[in-house]
Amino acid sequence: MDIPSSHKNKNLVECGSNFNALLVTANVGSLFEDPIQLLRPWLIAFLEKVTELNPEFVALHLQEVGGKTYEKSLEYVEAFIKQLCEAPQMHEYETVRIFMDEDFSSAEHFTALGNLYFVHKRLKSVRIWNFLTRTWEKAEGKHIFSGNIETISSKEKSKFPQHFFPECKWSRKGFMRTRWEINNTVFDLVNIHLFHDASNLAACEEFPSVYCKTRRRALVHTLERFHLDEKNGFVPLFMFGDFNFRCDVEGVVKALTENLTTHRVQSAKSDNTKIHYRNSSGDNILTVGKKEFSHADHQLKFKESWLIKFDRELEPLRDFLHEFLIEFPPSYPYEEDPDMPTDYMSTRCPSWCDRILMSPQAKLLLDEGFPNLYNLIGENVCMGDHKVKRITQPKHHLKACRLSSMKLWEAMLFGENNAKWMPHQCLVKPVM
Repeated sequence: MDIPSSHKNKNLVECGSNFNALLVTANVGSLFEDPIQLLRPWLIAFLEKVTELNPEFVALHLQEVGGKTYEKSLEYVEAFIKQLCEAPQMHEYETVRIFMDEDFSSAEHFTALGNLYFVHKRLKSVRIWNFLTRTWEKAEGKHIFSGNIETISSKEKSKFPQHFFPECKWSRKGFMRTRWEINNTVFDLVNIHLFHDASNLAACEEFPSVYCKTRRRALVHTLERFHLDEKNGFVPLFMFGDFNFRCDVEGVVKALTENLTTHRVQSAKSDNTKIHYRNSSGDNILTVGKKEFSHADHQLKFKESWLIKFDRELEPLRDFLHEFLIEFPPSYPYEEDPDMPTDYMSTRCPSWCDRILMSPQAKLLLDEGFPNLYNLIGENVCMGDHKVKRITQPKHHLKACRLSSMKLWEAMLFGENNAKWMPHQCLVKPVM
């Protein structure tokens, strides 16, 4: 495969200066279900974090923009973007690129994804890739692309193939990618939204669950697409969004119900079937239904360290998608009540749905001299049912990314059975 000329021989380029970046992912669907109460606190928490960290580059990836009924929420989406861009905290970000997929009338294209990028005036060398002409364009000025953005060539967007969707019914699942060159460092930023668990009862039958297998299939499909992209080449990749990764629910239930008795309450309507796990006194300790997952000690139990060992969906891909150590509670599903900002809803097993992942080559772009902070935003503020996830470095260390010399090497891609990776063509890798 021939890497485009502008990506070749990076080892011959003089290393550019370092810069600090704030990468953020947030599923904002529930914000637009109750915009009056939830949008303002969300914006305040996000802007406070920008002020605290003072990043030079902000990448904000949103999923489910507009909520379940985009056509009714359009005015709130516009107000959200306007308030964000006009906030005093953002005034020194003189270069802005916003891509909002808003054409809800097109079932085969609509993803409800929003990619928002803010470049501080301190950064002087910034370019964005044109996926149509396969050339670099200088990034300057403020541009907001909304509505139908299919023809905007500075992004690549796609829904997953229809046969990937449960029952082949379209939903707003797909990805949107941009490519940046900042201070001679080239990288892709991918916003992705994968499929959710439709039923707790089905999810706890086995691991990997039927939903986990569907998510994995879509993720592998996306990674293969990037690796096989001969026209645009492959560069270091950061992928962040709502992966909908769920805990191994089968394993969680077994761990929680040891020495408990099982009582299945069958309803005429299968949707109402529930399984109660009771102690020797007859008290319900755990209840699992299609959309119910409730523990007697719900608010404390799922914030304990035992749960992380059941976060297993990424295991088969650990060699190819890296992640910093998770040291925070599950990001979903939080109560949408402003008076209960730290409480989980009893609808799903709390899980780390929202993630920021990176290819091995992207991880090597990060400056190991300073600790990277991988955490939540708004832990004590109602941010909707998903807490916002971010990765950055302390404000006193503004050297978050460095240019690594690069050479071509043999890529490792998924084989047809998706069980392991196989050699294929080329990739970029730092010279050792």
